Amino acid sequence: MTIKKLQRRTFLRGTGVALGLPLLEGMRGSQAQAAQEKHDVRRMLAICAPLGIHTPLLFPQTAGRDYEVTPYLEPLQGVRDKVSVISGLMHPMVDGGHAAENSFLTGAAHPGQPSFRNTISVDQFAAERIGHQTRFPSLVLSADGRGVSYTRSGVMIPAESRPSRVFARFFLDGSQAEKAAQMRRIQDGQSILDLVGQQTRSLQKHLGREDHATLDQYYSSVRELEQRMVLAEQWAQRPKPVVDRKPMTDIEDRAQFTARMRLLFDLIVLALQTDSTRLITLKGPGGNEVVELDGVDDGWHNLSHHGKDEEKIKQLAIIEREEMKLFGEFLQNLDGIREGEHSVLDQTAILLGSNLGNASSHNNTNLPIVAAGGRFRHGQHLAFAPERETPLANLMVSYLQHLGLEVDQFSSGTNSLLPVA
Repeated sequence: MTIKKLQRRTFLRGTGVALGLPLLEGMRGSQAQAAQEKHDVRRMLAICAPLGIHTPLLFPQTAGRDYEVTPYLEPLQGVRDKVSVISGLMHPMVDGGHAAENSFLTGAAHPGQPSFRNTISVDQFAAERIGHQTRFPSLVLSADGRGVSYTRSGVMIPAESRPSRVFARFFLDGSQAEKAAQMRRIQDGQSILDLVGQQTRSLQKHLGREDHATLDQYYSSVRELEQRMVLAEQWAQRPKPVVDRKPMTDIEDRAQFTARMRLLFDLIVLALQTDSTRLITLKGPGGNEVVELDGVDDGWHNLSHHGKDEEKIKQLAIIEREEMKLFGEFLQNLDGIREGEHSVLDQTAILLGSNLGNASSHNNTNLPIVAAGGRFRHGQHLAFAPERETPLANLMVSYLQHLGLEVDQFSSGTNSLLPVA
């Protein structure tokens, strides 16, 4: 047996993924505790509403647990104790109107300037650390083609806007030829790493101390990548989860807002329920289509620039209330799926919000934020004074900690924001 094979076998023995029994009522003592630990799977979902959410219909006038139910919060009352509405948040130094959606999950400053360079999004920050634990490190979705996830170098990750393709990739086993092709791609990547390693090792005798340190960091990165590729090889050889659902059919007509969003939410439920991935982002719809809802006869984008016109706000509210209704149905669906002593909602920290605080004026402060799920004390309106410029990234720190990551800072965030249950 070669050293490499021995290393790989040792690595897999130490970090391989095992299937656990469901947590049964008859389990007792250490067996029950061990089973519960297997079910303590933490996840995160972030949803961006690119055309904003009309905050006068979202934010309550009073803070705390006894907040009054606003029109947009009414559809969420079925899971009120697992939802928090948060006002007064922003990304400091993030401006540029619609351009700020590029920084929604990164917090990178001044996205509207020509010299702007993005940074890593919170989901990819987490994927670097826990993405190897699932078949797919993350899932980037979009209702309009562009996503909100970025690599460490600030490159936008291509988003998937066709649920049918994601469903096939996640739940349908390919042909033997397709599996063989996937294995070849993985093995080719390993061969490239082997070659690069041989070339760099031949340089070591000629390097100084600083270059040796740089090379050691490089080797660490290569080893981590090789380990992830070993896991990818194992996942490629395992059967995909079987779901009680026919393959999805895409809905091309953007006017069918309700049906398109339900399809995306159904896909997310399946991905979370099967633990195919634990990190998901979704950029919602928001073009100038006239959506098929009673009472709406103007384009969505045009309505978002209402200029306080009462008729436009009335039509905008029909669309956004439908958004919140679909979101509420989604949350209740997740809350009805059990994982041991908890629900999938309990295991998943969810962010719904926008990069626009006032879409009509392209303002990027006092962002509309709804936090749901996860192991937090919800059921309240957290109201921060807008002049304090409390970073939205503080909420992201809370979510990263929910995932089990030992971090106290992300982007402009330097504190956790949500109280832990």
